[in-house]
Amino acid sequence: MRTVILFCTLASLSLAGCSSIFDKHVEYKYVEPDNYPILKAIGYAPISAQQGENQSQRSLMAIKASKLEAYRELAEQVYGQKITAGTTVQGSIAQNDRLQSQVQGVIKGAQVVKTYAVGDTYATELHLDMKRVHDLYIGEIKPREVKKVTYY
Repeated sequence: MRTVILFCTLASLSLAGCSSIFDKHVEYKYVEPDNYPILKAIGYAPISAQQGENQSQRSLMAIKASKLEAYRELAEQVYGQKITAGTTVQGSIAQNDRLQSQVQGVIKGAQVVKTYAVGDTYATELHLDMKRVHDLYIGEIKPREVKKVTYY
């Protein structure tokens, strides 16, 4: 009987030791990378292939299209590209071969550096300074790591 009481007492004390009798205060520090790359992208669009009633309208459409192409290229660099491919084979002969790519993402902080015409093609150059992206990210998320833990 004494052994059972002693065992129960020791078990309850050991379980009580698992509970936290201390309260704690955690201090965080913000983490910043050592360097920031600048991503660059160029988008191209043919002027004469654009829809429009006159040359000015086609030029404006080419400007917009080249800017979107540059943003697409930046999104590929940041997020990657999803590739879907398939081939149907029947009787050891390829019947249908398909390849599809898709890019999806949000680009914040990109800057149009230059937009210009080269012959019948319009080009737009974009830069994405990752320092600027980091600053936007810090403003929204505020990532942190543990700096100090004080128990009392």
